[in-house]
Amino acid sequence: VPADGAAPRPCSTRAALQGINKPVIDRIIRVDHAGEYGANRIYAGQMAVLGRSSVGPVIQQMWDQEKDHLKKFNELMVAYRVRPTVLLPFWNVAGFVLGAGSALLGKKGAMACTVAVEESISDHYNNQIRTLMEEDPEKYKELLQVIKQFRDDEREHHDIGIEHDAEATPAYSVLKTAIQLGCKAAIFLSERI
Repeated sequence: VPADGAAPRPCSTRAALQGINKPVIDRIIRVDHAGEYGANRIYAGQMAVLGRSSVGPVIQQMWDQEKDHLKKFNELMVAYRVRPTVLLPFWNVAGFVLGAGSALLGKKGAMACTVAVEESISDHYNNQIRTLMEEDPEKYKELLQVIKQFRDDEREHHDIGIEHDAEATPAYSVLKTAIQLGCKAAIFLSERI
């Protein structure tokens, strides 16, 4: 324990930053934090509309996992000294509106939103895994484990959406395409701003 009585830190910031490709890691952690923040807001919006319905517990379960994801990226932002995107206030509102709006279409609409978002995020995580593997899989081992686990959770959420009749939503392909275009724009902006 340090002499000043403070608790020891589990990981040295200096050690975490040594030898990394800082621009790449900043971009990855910033956008993933923004994505998990947005996902939390989407599920909050869905719960506001459907929380007391039969699908409420399913949405809550997925939201709980997203809360864990956001907590981890909050920790990684501190460890790697990454600033958040300046767009968080926008994602706060946009995520909630997307979640609530899709839930107003009913259970199927909420699940269609989940499928579209989680498919986009899973693909995005796969791209990041490829990037980190090309950089140095050993150096980024911890971050790779986190991203792989979260990607698998997002795939599970995608599959839950399919199991709960997402594809039976009226104009499903149009809704899915529109949401995924929004996700691509959000990813592009959050990586950079």
